[in-house]
Amino acid sequence: MTHSRASRFHRLKGSRGLMNSRKLEALDMLEPLREVRDGYLISLNIGTPPQVIQVYMDTGSDLAWVPCGNLSFDCINCDDYRTSNRITSTFSPSRSSSATRDLCTSSFCTDIHSSDNSYDPCAAAGCSLTTLVNGNCPRPCPTFSYTYGSGGLVMGALTRDVIRVHGSTSPNITRQISGFCFGCVGSTYREPIGIAGFGRGSLSLLSQLGLLRKGFSHCFLPFKYANNPNITSPLVIGDLAMASKDSLQLTPLLKSPMYPNSYYIGLKAISVCNSTSSTSIEVSLNLSEFDTDGNGGMLIDSGTTYTHLPKPIYSDLLSKIKSLMIMHPRAHDFENRTGFDLCYSLPCLNNSSSADDDNEPLPSLTFHFLGNVNLTLPKENYFYAMAAPSNLRVVKCFLIQIMDDEDYGPAAVFGSFQQQNVQVVYDLEEERIGFQPMECASSAASQGLHRT
Repeated sequence: MTHSRASRFHRLKGSRGLMNSRKLEALDMLEPLREVRDGYLISLNIGTPPQVIQVYMDTGSDLAWVPCGNLSFDCINCDDYRTSNRITSTFSPSRSSSATRDLCTSSFCTDIHSSDNSYDPCAAAGCSLTTLVNGNCPRPCPTFSYTYGSGGLVMGALTRDVIRVHGSTSPNITRQISGFCFGCVGSTYREPIGIAGFGRGSLSLLSQLGLLRKGFSHCFLPFKYANNPNITSPLVIGDLAMASKDSLQLTPLLKSPMYPNSYYIGLKAISVCNSTSSTSIEVSLNLSEFDTDGNGGMLIDSGTTYTHLPKPIYSDLLSKIKSLMIMHPRAHDFENRTGFDLCYSLPCLNNSSSADDDNEPLPSLTFHFLGNVNLTLPKENYFYAMAAPSNLRVVKCFLIQIMDDEDYGPAAVFGSFQQQNVQVVYDLEEERIGFQPMECASSAASQGLHRT
């Protein structure tokens, strides 16, 4: 619990053309997401014969990339993952008969190099002036670098190959799509596991599958299922994801002039309540609109573990919670050990030693978004047990954090931990995001994603 993924939000210049690349055939998909301690993994089935690589599902970036090279893949500052044996398998392009390097003339190559001049990648590749002008240089796209808001960096080569996806009718039936473009990454800094970007840029998995005008939905399993191989949660892409939107609370997507490929929503207020008291924290306008430079809004990002709030709102929220929890002892040793700002020692009710009992005297927390959307979070989404119960008591810590860089880019981030046991639907046709609290494990079982 003390290790969280900071924002995967891609802070470089956004891809310009959402529609300038060839789109693959649109279809409905249902892909299983496997929960790990700091995110949700989707399996990419790439190559001939197939090689299956597990990567993070990330709504805060565009690029899909996989680690490449069995022994040559190098991850700097990834010791934490090595010691826990969490470095994932790698893709070997030499073992796929259908793998090819993307060309410097490709629009994907122009996008990955964030160039306004389509000739730049081929010029960097050493093409002659004649082939440059004629647009027929046969040289591959030069090596790219791609950075993330957390400080992560990856370097690699754009590659095309066959990808296989699961249809919506049966989890055992796959569909083969050629020409999928992804990063074949040989070295990274603090990025030990590949990433499938679900942003709205041309390089994203969603965009390449031709589903950018439809949408997707997910239902993240609660943390107690992390690393459980027997249950996964459903990621639904295409028309099927929109089937349940009539029962959702829908808030409008905001268009960021700075990051047009990312998903922003507007936060209006936060309510904190218990059985005897209720208080509302009004938030500043920059949580629901952008300034002249494009800063502001609340980024919804599956690549960030915990929700981050601006300092004034975060401090006010902590103060309100403390006033409602004054009768319960703080667990300062856990605060010092974990770095979380609020931890409490709470009784296991009814002489129960269960750390998952949701009946402790914790305040309820409701996020109020634009469009009169009121999302009351499950309590385990913001107060979570740090250790097994002892002497009929359990320590739970508050898992919302302060925003480090609120003056640049998003003013706040809505992270994946706070999205657990909530169906989240990205209705990209109508430019809306929907929320509905739901038991995601039950949803997974109903869709055949629970092995016994």
